Amino acid sequence: MTTTENPLLDFTGLPRFDAIRPEHVTPAIDELLAHNRAVVAQLEAPSEDVTWQNFVTPLENATEQLGRAWGIVGHLNSVVDTPELRAVYNENQPKVTEFWTELSQNEALFAKYKALKDSPEFATLSPARQRIIDNAIRDFRMGGAELPPEQKERFGAIQEQHAAVSTRFSENVLDATNDWTMVVENEADLAGLPDDVKHAAKSLAEKNGKQGWQFTLHFPSYYPILQFADNRALREKVYRANATKASELGDVFSEKDKWDNGGNIVTLLKLRAEEARLLGYKNFAEVSLVPKMAQSPEHVIEFLEDLAKRARPYAEKDLQELQAFARENLGMDRLEAWDLPYASEKLQQHRYSFSAHEVKQYFPEHKVIDGLFKLIQNLFSVEIKPDEAPVWHKDVRFFRIERNGELVGQFYLDLYARPGKNSGAWMDDARSRRVEGGRLQTPVAYLTCNFTEPSVVNGQPQPALFTHDEVITLFHEFGHGLHHMLTAVEELGVSGISGVEWDAVELPSQFMENFCWEWDVLSHMTAHVKTGEPLPRALFDKMTAAKNFQSGLQTLRQVEFSLLDMHLHYDYDPEGGKSVQDVIDEVRSRFAVIVPPAFNRFQNSFGHIFAGGYAAGYYSYKWAEVLSADAYAAFEEAAELEGGKLPVQTGEKFLREILQVGGSRPALESFTAFRGREPMIDALLRHSGMAA
Repeated sequence: MTTTENPLLDFTGLPRFDAIRPEHVTPAIDELLAHNRAVVAQLEAPSEDVTWQNFVTPLENATEQLGRAWGIVGHLNSVVDTPELRAVYNENQPKVTEFWTELSQNEALFAKYKALKDSPEFATLSPARQRIIDNAIRDFRMGGAELPPEQKERFGAIQEQHAAVSTRFSENVLDATNDWTMVVENEADLAGLPDDVKHAAKSLAEKNGKQGWQFTLHFPSYYPILQFADNRALREKVYRANATKASELGDVFSEKDKWDNGGNIVTLLKLRAEEARLLGYKNFAEVSLVPKMAQSPEHVIEFLEDLAKRARPYAEKDLQELQAFARENLGMDRLEAWDLPYASEKLQQHRYSFSAHEVKQYFPEHKVIDGLFKLIQNLFSVEIKPDEAPVWHKDVRFFRIERNGELVGQFYLDLYARPGKNSGAWMDDARSRRVEGGRLQTPVAYLTCNFTEPSVVNGQPQPALFTHDEVITLFHEFGHGLHHMLTAVEELGVSGISGVEWDAVELPSQFMENFCWEWDVLSHMTAHVKTGEPLPRALFDKMTAAKNFQSGLQTLRQVEFSLLDMHLHYDYDPEGGKSVQDVIDEVRSRFAVIVPPAFNRFQNSFGHIFAGGYAAGYYSYKWAEVLSADAYAAFEEAAELEGGKLPVQTGEKFLREILQVGGSRPALESFTAFRGREPMIDALLRHSGMAA
């Protein structure tokens, strides 16, 4: 097929989202797979002289096109899911997985990478190219290249089944989320809910031809009920629906367990354990850590348990204060799981004299975006401008980043929750930076969130309003985007976030979150939705006073999730008599101060470890938070020396030593180059209000 006939085969510019249809997927993937296999066949042939130019370059050129085309299909499947698109995605996923598995097990290619490593040319290559070769040799070993034929076949079957089950896990969560709705007919039942939340629910009901107020399990819709609704029964109903989605207890309208992920979780754990054994490892946690900073599962568990020990006294104090407040002020002798966000919001209002809803009125979307862009422009000496490109939904916007008039990168911004879009927030790469044939290819990123879309009140469109937590989420994802787009590395395998150790990849994202607590930054990104007045300094001071509100509970919760993830992949036998829930209960008995109700099935929608890249890696958030807090401490120290001004020179150093180098050197080397020493946990404890 020509690129005119099939837009997925057009790599001359940006993806042609306005032209891509489900029927384009199979022909494009088949053609790209055939082309890749032909290239591999040529490169397998014996040759006396293996060089970067005659071996690595043609292989990268072919596989990059397949990766970009399949990346577009995967992206569309996650943001505009339709039955037709899902069908062709599931039809083609096994073929794509099979090819990548074949590639990772190709002994002839493996031998050529090793030959290149041992050749005189290796010493003349750039450090980035040397690292790509070292990573490739590691990945061949981890891909089963050294296994005997019958084990290779089984390894390949495991990869295909794993990909299919992971996809099914994600689809079940999406379908269960989309299926559940609740219509409230009596406005009195919504007492306590902010007006903008009710407006959004009213608009949704009208759009669907219903009377009253309609709510869904998309976060911006259901969470305000847990946080603000005075109606305890309503809170319980919403909590239960969310806590049991995609489980055997799921609150769906028919075929009660058709989206139950319980079996998928066990299958994934069995497949991972078998993969580890085939590769000669004791457990999948060891496999997961091979390309990461952490030295061993024991090292990670020790880190997490130490953090849990430090956080526990603060978490216990947080809970005791909440229980006492609820008893004395809310008439609740016993706090249930569906009461915790509500009581916490009331306690925060009582203690700090402000509410999350009050703050939200100062964060209209346009001001937040403008403030974020201004910070990035000042900190990293770039310009962000509106740009044009075909998009997959009318609400998506497109921008470009320039430095000294030259294009550096571009990004899509897809901010609002909607049916057919996976929950959560993420950054993904549409295209990576590289130089090939003397031509520079600039990077392109997808930045995806699930915030409340602008509502219409009495026929008048209203601006989208963000909570401060959503502002932090936006800054977080932008940190990932900057890591991808501001790279100066021109080698595909280590450009941007490629090749960065997974437990260090959260460093730039969590680093950016810190600016959401700086007055000089925040004051430029606020305007009251009705008066246009900026955020009052007095309100900001209350927010910062409340910054570490319940940080002990929050830290312990993340540690609990991380330890659960590690133990499921480290010392849990899915073939034994113990259930996944048993493991969860054991972790909670040791580390949690709040134990959810027995019906809670949060693991059935824990996409990070069962449908994403965080299996035996969820600890990365806390691990990288040590790095990010310590890195941000450098900004605090520099700002203090400069009288509170934004330390632009420190920003330039962060750009040079962290963002621009991507995966071209070990993350620890990059951190040390920026900070002048190895990371320390002190800043994280101080930022979390848990310093001794």
